[in-house]
Parts: sequence; C-alpha cells; structure tokens
Amino acid sequence: MSQTQIYWYQNQFLPKDEVRISPEDRGYYFGDGAYEVIRVYHGKLFEADAHYDRLVRTAEAIHMTLPLSKQELLDGLNELVKRNQVQEGTVYLQYTRGIAPRAHSFPQGAEPVLMAYAGDLKRPLAAMENGIRTVTMDDIRWLRCDLKTLNLLANTMAKQHALSQGADDVILHRQGTVTECSASNAAIVKNGRIITHPANHLILHGITRMVMLRLAERLGIPAEERPFTLDELQAADEVFITGTTVEVTPVVSVDGLPVSGGQPGPVTRRLQEAFSGAIRS
Repeated sequence: MSQTQIYWYQNQFLPKDEVRISPEDRGYYFGDGAYEVIRVYHGKLFEADAHYDRLVRTAEAIHMTLPLSKQELLDGLNELVKRNQVQEGTVYLQYTRGIAPRAHSFPQGAEPVLMAYAGDLKRPLAAMENGIRTVTMDDIRWLRCDLKTLNLLANTMAKQHALSQGADDVILHRQGTVTECSASNAAIVKNGRIITHPANHLILHGITRMVMLRLAERLGIPAEERPFTLDELQAADEVFITGTTVEVTPVVSVDGLPVSGGQPGPVTRRLQEAFSGAIRS
C-alpha cells in the first residue's frame, strides 16, 4: 500500500487526513446505510460483480438509491486499489443515506454519502491451516440479517463474547437452529455432504459461501442448503466457516469439544485448495 492512504469520499480521492465526516451523517446517528468488504488478490477485486449486486439489493431493501452506476462504482474502486498500491488486501465501502438533522424519518432530498478505502490484509494462512475455536451463542439480532447494513453492534458483541471465552468466534443459533457466525457463514460436513443454512433473511448471503458452493459442485461434493441444529453441529464430521477475510477456515472445536479430532477435515481441505486455485485464476 502507498505510504499515504488514499480514501474515496464523495467522488474525490483524498488523503485519509483530509476526509471529513459530518456529525449529521445518518450513518453516524442511526447506522443508516449499506456496506461491502471486497477482497483484493493480485491487485484485482475478487467477485466484484457479486458484491455490487448485494450492495444494490441491500440499498433497495432499505429504500436508498445509489447515485453511481455499477461501472462508475467499480471503476472508482479499482482506481482506489491502484492508488493505494494494494496487491493483497481489502476494499471497504459504505453508503449512508446522507446528511440531515437528526430525525428517524427519512430526510427529503438528502444525497447518499459514499466513503471507501483500500488496505493491505494478508490471507489468514495460520487459521486456515490450524483451524479456530468457537463457542455457541443465542442469535439475538434483528430478522433481516440478509441485508448488509451498518447496524453491527450485535455482531461486535458476539465477537467479543467469543474472545472473552478464550475462543476465536461464535456460532450463532436461534432456538437451537444454527444460523452463522459474527462475520462469516457456517457449514458442517456429515458423511461427505456439506450442510449450510439456506440464504434467507436469517443469514447474510455470503459471497465466499456462494463461491464455496460453486466449487463444491465442481468437485462433486454434495451440498445441501437447509437448517441444521446444535446437535447436528456437535455431531458433525467437520465444521468450517466462510467469509471474505477468512476464506474457508476450519473449526476444530465447538464449546470446548473437538471437531474432527481437533484437526481440519478432508472436505474442508479440498475446498481450501479449490479456493486457492480460484483466486489465482
């Protein structure tokens, strides 16, 4: 990355220190906005079209109109990556509903505010090789987890709960039905079959989850999108998570009990290898 980090703010490329966020930005007041995190491999955005489509879906669901076209937005993000000289990292972008005096109702005439930045982030090779420890926790979030909005307090509290328990992440459940993790999707493997929660309103429609299912089909690994329970989680042959920054990471323990003998399993390893091939192509 370049020495001075460059942000993209309201169609201007500015040094980070020159970016000024209004105290009346509705993202600051209410978390009123949508965001995406896109992986950068070899200086290129990974699955950019899918991320854009999800951004639009979220914006439409919260009744917010994006001012830039797909081409304009992706051109800007590619320029941001180039200016920051990022080869392996991420792009974060968010749209808020705009700047207006604080009121719960949508403001008339407010223009959405775009902010984006790019930074270096290495692949989590140690976690992918050795696996992570998890604890389970009630999923008390709202019922539109499919929308990638700025309202992430429940997710951050869940992550902190895991860390306070000496674990790396949580696996959330609603009355015994597993949903996802604090910032990634969850899947189990039983008898060679991948099982992951369907992409409905209870989970985020993960881009890496989508890639994983595509790779599984290509590899001839059966996969099923259906709800599964905590009992099935505990009895699974393998457990893994998927996400933009975690890729395909094995889970080696749940609530202190080992999974797959405390080692990453063979199906997870095949998916990791296939994913590594996908990001090289």
